[in-house]
Amino acid sequence: MNMDAAMRGGRLRARRAAKGSVTEGAAKAGLTARGVIYVLVGILAIQIAFGEGHRQADRGGALEEIAAKPFGAVLLWALGAGLVGMALWRLSEAVFGAAGQDGGAARKRLLSAVRCVFYAFVAYSVLSFAAGSGGGSSSDKQSRDVTARVLEVPGGQWIVGLGGVGIIVAGVWIGARAVMRKYHKHMKLGGMTRATRRAVDISGVGGGAARGVVFAAAGAFAVRAAVDYEPDKAKGLDDTLRSFAQTPAGPWLLVVVAMGLVLFGLFSFAMARWRRV
Repeated sequence: MNMDAAMRGGRLRARRAAKGSVTEGAAKAGLTARGVIYVLVGILAIQIAFGEGHRQADRGGALEEIAAKPFGAVLLWALGAGLVGMALWRLSEAVFGAAGQDGGAARKRLLSAVRCVFYAFVAYSVLSFAAGSGGGSSSDKQSRDVTARVLEVPGGQWIVGLGGVGIIVAGVWIGARAVMRKYHKHMKLGGMTRATRRAVDISGVGGGAARGVVFAAAGAFAVRAAVDYEPDKAKGLDDTLRSFAQTPAGPWLLVVVAMGLVLFGLFSFAMARWRRV
């Protein structure tokens, strides 16, 4: 009987180990894919700031940039597979709880479920683009079309306005958590040298702050579109980034924000290496 119990315990530990390695692999692939997209979007935005950009600084532009490279089709499928891994990792967190003491809290499970849906959509769009059936359409057009449809329903202005406020709050939350280095609790800091940790903090704080600013700006444009009842005033990622060049600071503000997005991409690579899953 003791031998049977030992065998059952061994099988259970083996399943847990396998599940852990699969989940960790999915998380690493997903974070790496996210990093690639952010680095490319940031580079495209820098090119736009200097008047050299010919693609949109959003996911569609990043996919077109990859497709134009040697073995681009293979890279696109790999990117899509990585994002599927990201969605599956977030799904596992929603179902089983995330790493950490409060990983099983209802709030964190719900947030993981939202992230799962988001990355599943992103993965679908990338795989659709790789298959040649679209998926790389302009974020600006998508934003305007969605805003126009929502404004037509009863209470549409309130829905768009509250959605915009929610995006602003999310942007502030993302930026604040980055500045406060909240990501430390998710990382294996003991495995880093002092120089590596300093580099990770530069990319994490700078990248997270830039990402938060972009979110907040996009939310502000959505609120403006709702107040003025003009869907064309809603902006996707590309138009939001271009708007920074239209401020008194000029193209240099866009350069700073774009460099921040590149940093966030590099931070995603660091997370793929050192994040606890």
